[in-house]
Amino acid sequence: MPPPIDTNVIIREITQDDVELSARAHRFLQGLANHTREAQLTEAVIVECVQVLSSRALYNLPRAEIARDLGVIIRLGGVRLDNKRRYLRALAMYSDLPFLDFVDALLAVYAEDQSPATVISFDQDFDRLTVIKRIEP
Repeated sequence: MPPPIDTNVIIREITQDDVELSARAHRFLQGLANHTREAQLTEAVIVECVQVLSSRALYNLPRAEIARDLGVIIRLGGVRLDNKRRYLRALAMYSDLPFLDFVDALLAVYAEDQSPATVISFDQDFDRLTVIKRIEP
């Protein structure tokens, strides 16, 4: 299994906020793109990337931009991530549905994989998703 990639490498690539580190991150990700390198991407890192990039105190990037940029990285050939489709779907929901934060979008995607599609939550925002049934504990 390849080594995991940390959030800060992805943040440097997307934000280009540090000339030296951003250039190094870009070269590394180019290696992932052309299959000369491999790295494991974890769910935790994807969640943290969304939280950092969307934070009003930090980068405050639009949801669509976050979804697009993380989607590009997830799709890189050298990125090892089980069920990439799940995360791409969650990013699309996050981008399209402003009432859902990313973790809720990810839970909705997990629920979609179940029959019936159900999530256990007190959060009534899930009730706005017609394909997901919310039940309270």
